[in-house]
Amino acid sequence: MTKYKLEYIWLDGYTPVPNLRGKTQIKEFSSFPTLAELPLWGFDGSSTMQAEGHSSDCVLKPVAVFPDGARKNGVLVMCEVMMPDGVTPHVSNKRATILDDPGAWFGFEQEYFFYKDGRPLGFPEHGYPAPQGPYYTGVGYSNVGSVARKIVEEHLELCLEAGINHEGINAEVAKGQWEFQIFGKGSKTAADQMWVARYLMMRLCESYGIDIEWHCKPLGDTDWNGSGMHANFSTEYMRTVGGKAYFEAMMKAFEKNWKEHIDVYGPDNDKRLTGKHETAPWNKFSYGVADRGASIRVPHSFVKGDLYRGYLEDRRPNSQGDPYQIASQILKTISEVPVSKSAAA
Repeated sequence: MTKYKLEYIWLDGYTPVPNLRGKTQIKEFSSFPTLAELPLWGFDGSSTMQAEGHSSDCVLKPVAVFPDGARKNGVLVMCEVMMPDGVTPHVSNKRATILDDPGAWFGFEQEYFFYKDGRPLGFPEHGYPAPQGPYYTGVGYSNVGSVARKIVEEHLELCLEAGINHEGINAEVAKGQWEFQIFGKGSKTAADQMWVARYLMMRLCESYGIDIEWHCKPLGDTDWNGSGMHANFSTEYMRTVGGKAYFEAMMKAFEKNWKEHIDVYGPDNDKRLTGKHETAPWNKFSYGVADRGASIRVPHSFVKGDLYRGYLEDRRPNSQGDPYQIASQILKTISEVPVSKSAAA
C-alpha cells in the first residue's frame, strides 16, 4: 500500500467570481486511486461563504482526478460542493446543473497578468513601460523579463504530467501578460481541466512571490489590452454537417441571446469589451471571417469551400469567466437552432 497526498480542490461561494480552494488529506491505496475510490470529505463552509457558522458543514464530492507532478504520490482531485447529505448540490455548485455534451469540443484561451508589488511584472514602479507592440509572442529580456517564461514552462510541464490537455503558451500583447490554451471534449471535462490548470498556475507562483491577476481589465481605461478567455467551440453537427443556412441561424440565436451570454462571460466585461483593443462592444453582437474585433470570429477554415463546417471562436468570454457556465451557455444557444434530421442521420 502507498500513502497518497490527495489535494481536494473546489470553488468557494464568493461572487461574482469564486476563488479556488484546496486542502490535503493522506490516504492509502494499492495504486493510483480511481475516482470511484476517492471518499467524500467535509469542510467548514462558513469560512468559504458557503454556510453559516451555526450550521457550517459542507461536503466535497470528487468529480475528476489528475496526477500531481509537484508532489511525490500526489493526486489533484477536482470536487463539487454538496450539502451535508452529500447528495444535494450546494447553491454555489454550478457544475452540477450545466448543460453538457461529450460531442461538444471546447478550446479555452486563458489570458492573465503576472503581478508583483501591485503592478504587472516588468512594469516600472511609476508610469508605464514602452507601448504595446513587441511583447506579443516576444523574445528577450526587455520584452518578457527573466522569470515569466520559466514559470509558464514549469506550468506547462505540470499540466502535461497531470494529463491536462494543454495545447500551448505565448506571451501576450501587454507586458507581463501571458496566455495558455486548454482543450477538452464536453463542458464538464473542458472546464474541469481549465480550473485545475488555473489552480496549478496559482500554486506554482507562490514560490516565486508572484500573483496571477485574472481581472479582465486590471489597468483600467488605458491603452493596454485586457485579458480574455476566448472560447473556441464546435459540436459534432458543426464539424460533420454544418452548412451556411445552419450557421446563419446559429448567429441569429447568438445575437438574440447576447445578454444571457454577457451575464456569464465574466464580470466587468463592459470595461474590456469597448470596441477597442480587438474587442466588440459588450452590448452589440457581430461576427466576421478572421475578424478579431467581432463577437464571433469565423476562421477561414470554417467557410472554406462554402462548407461552413468546423469550429467558431467566441471572443467575448473574459479571463475571470467560469468555464462551466460559458460552455453551458454556448451549448444552450446552439440547442435552439434546428438541424436537418436527414443530414443528422
